[in-house]
Amino acid sequence: MHRAVDLGILTTTQTRHHARMSASSTDEAPITVAEALTLTVVKRGLPQVVAGHENLDRPIRWAHAGEVPKIASLLSGGELLLTTGMGIGSHADAQRRFATELADRRVAAVVVELGEVLPAIPEPLREAAEARKLPLIALRREVHFVDVTEAIHTEIVNRQHRLLRRGQEFQEQLVAIMLAGDGLPEVLGALSRALNGPVYLESGDGRLLFHAGDPEGLTNWEALRTAPDDDALAGLSVAVPMGSGNQPGRLIARRGERPLLELDRIALDHGAAVIALALLRARQEEELFVRERGNVLDEIVRGTITGTRAERQAALLGFRAEHGLLLPVAADVLGDVGDLVWSAALHDLYADLRGRGLTSLSGARANSGQLLALVAMRRPEDREDVARVVAEAIQAVARRRKRDVGVIVGVAAITDWAGVSDALLLACDAAACARGLPQRPWFDAGALELQLLLWRLRHDDALASFVHRNLGPLLDHDRQRKHELLPTLLVLCENGGRKAESARALHLNRQALYHRIGRIENLLEVDLSDAAQLVTLTVALDAMRYVDLTALGTDRRG
Repeated sequence: MHRAVDLGILTTTQTRHHARMSASSTDEAPITVAEALTLTVVKRGLPQVVAGHENLDRPIRWAHAGEVPKIASLLSGGELLLTTGMGIGSHADAQRRFATELADRRVAAVVVELGEVLPAIPEPLREAAEARKLPLIALRREVHFVDVTEAIHTEIVNRQHRLLRRGQEFQEQLVAIMLAGDGLPEVLGALSRALNGPVYLESGDGRLLFHAGDPEGLTNWEALRTAPDDDALAGLSVAVPMGSGNQPGRLIARRGERPLLELDRIALDHGAAVIALALLRARQEEELFVRERGNVLDEIVRGTITGTRAERQAALLGFRAEHGLLLPVAADVLGDVGDLVWSAALHDLYADLRGRGLTSLSGARANSGQLLALVAMRRPEDREDVARVVAEAIQAVARRRKRDVGVIVGVAAITDWAGVSDALLLACDAAACARGLPQRPWFDAGALELQLLLWRLRHDDALASFVHRNLGPLLDHDRQRKHELLPTLLVLCENGGRKAESARALHLNRQALYHRIGRIENLLEVDLSDAAQLVTLTVALDAMRYVDLTALGTDRRG
């Protein structure tokens, strides 16, 4: 004989379990089959559970009334189906199939109103429902299905509204934490307490950035990362934007003593949004920090503010040169990196230089990707040592943010506030023109006078024509032949025309070098033993770094 459970019996067993769930999840949890049976309109029908007693805690997504035989094909899961039994069929096979198909659709429960169509629940229907653990409820008194669906839908909507409202309240609490001046650790701590379990913030590349609510920390984190989805450690995770160009990270809540519910998921979503905004705020603070100082330094370079006005502006940003001596520094990044490196790196640069006893004002020059800096000096004779330290610090903080990034540092002569505009501009030009030179830890603008002149003339057609007249035939030769002669000319000019030093640098014997020199002289119609002609070729080789090489093969007049 099958077991039937009246609502009165249900309240002594199932509702105790449900009350415990309500205590932990509150009224915002989805309405369950057991709760639906306690609604006044349902209780009027004298409900009796005849199968699937163990699954009365199933959540109800929607309520639906239907009487067609293939009703399962119209459902998508989670529904409470109300029927008078017209579509169940009169044969045992049809009745079993009806229950099986609904179970396969994962409906929450089936409620059958007994009456003219079905005076009692057919045994094949009950057996099939019991076998699939599908809750099957008989209504022993007639009720209006529209009243039942309306009551359940109202409860669903009200709970969803309360759920969203609680989620909004929680988000406001997290925002209040941020506005009070606390940071991400406090936000994650509040989230952990709300979820009653540990939470972890993971970077886009899978590193643990921070965790809260877990005394074991890294140990549990490693287990959680490698746990399969059905493991007891598994929980919820949501994506956290980590900024433009970065892979999104994850905010993960680990399953604690109780299951993670819908309110937990909403809290996690709101937590991820607040964390993303906090990360964005931190980046914007860094960006503003860098840009404001960069704007002042850019105005100094352009001569918009000079002298005592520039000194006052720098003082407002916290920079003072007690001895009135300034070391102007500029740095260029090789490759398409630009301000992103400096905005992330300048706080580190300040800290590094401060740790070495140096006071500095630095910032990113807008739309150029160039770093500008002024370093306070005590004595002029310390220039080389300070320049080396500053260059090393700039390169270190840039590479800390982006591995293998190339950085070119230009340093001008020590100046005072009266001459700071011209000196800082010279450092900028030195860093820019040094892009074509062999790498060095830093470039002294005073040693680059010729290169600076040629770099400033790089857009002048006269310079390109000068290079073409003096080097064109040699460049044409090297484009057409395997054995190039340009490297030989470069080494010869670097050694001031001295053949013995040039032969050693090229690993050639004297006769081989003389042969190459003769070919170069024939191509260019020059005498490489003539000092004036050698100087002309040396300048042309330097200028070649700054002109458009693709245009050198064309016929240029000048």
